[in-house]
Amino acid sequence: MKIKFKNALLALPLSASLLMVSCGGDPHEGDDMTHTDTTKVDSAAIETGIETGELSFQVPSPGEMLTFVRMVGGKGNKNTSFLNPADNNKNYNDAKSKALNFGIYSCDLSYCSTFEIGVEAFKYFKVVKQLGDEIGVSTSIDASMAKRLEQNVGNADSLAAISDDLYYDSFEALQNGKQGNVLALVIAGGYIESLYIVTNLVKYEANSPGVQRVADQKYTLENIIDFLKKYESDASVASVLTELNGLKAEFDKLKETTAGDTKGKDGVKVLGGGTTIEMTVAQYKTISEKIKTIRNSFTQSK
Repeated sequence: MKIKFKNALLALPLSASLLMVSCGGDPHEGDDMTHTDTTKVDSAAIETGIETGELSFQVPSPGEMLTFVRMVGGKGNKNTSFLNPADNNKNYNDAKSKALNFGIYSCDLSYCSTFEIGVEAFKYFKVVKQLGDEIGVSTSIDASMAKRLEQNVGNADSLAAISDDLYYDSFEALQNGKQGNVLALVIAGGYIESLYIVTNLVKYEANSPGVQRVADQKYTLENIIDFLKKYESDASVASVLTELNGLKAEFDKLKETTAGDTKGKDGVKVLGGGTTIEMTVAQYKTISEKIKTIRNSFTQSK
């Protein structure tokens, strides 16, 4: 399987401008995001891949999703109440919880970086480094990365890019070490945390583009489940797969409608608008609660 690392949000490919409309924010808030990392060129357009077989899987990037979160919450958002407390790190003593929470804490680090919450960002970096050492990605997280974080405090774009670099470099280290089962857990943890953050910030509104994109996670989740199935012989991966299948069962209840071709002016054929997934307020609440339950099962002390 080739895992493609591309700085594009598979987890939540939301248009920031549409989200500002759907969430009632100021469309000009947070649009001063044009700085460059002073120590390394931003790798937003770089795509790399590593081989694990004949299929390809595009890894969800927390970085762009959290740029979206920044737009949803407003540039001044400093709410960290829904993140996994860094102090919980001491409670993760088994391989499964370490891998899951490495993914979760990496996402939380990206969140703090994106919102320029400097003290918390360094705290989460320390936790990510510690867990990274324990799951076998110590070569990807070193003193130079901490220095980059320190030098770019106040530059949300660069901090997000640094967090993405850490995330992707860690994936490569796990793949090079032939730890596909650990990688599967990291991906699951980061993905669920990203959905958890989003559903804490995006409130339901009828016809909201933000809610629509949450509904679209049905397809991303299917891809992630397919990836985890490659390693389901591992008991830890199998147990996480069961939980993700439970979430998928809720997404599968959403109604899909396909817009067919129509005749436009002068009889010109207009192509259909594709498939739309409909989500009611009750379904949004159910899915949000399911995400919360899974996420809390990942973060609870063992």
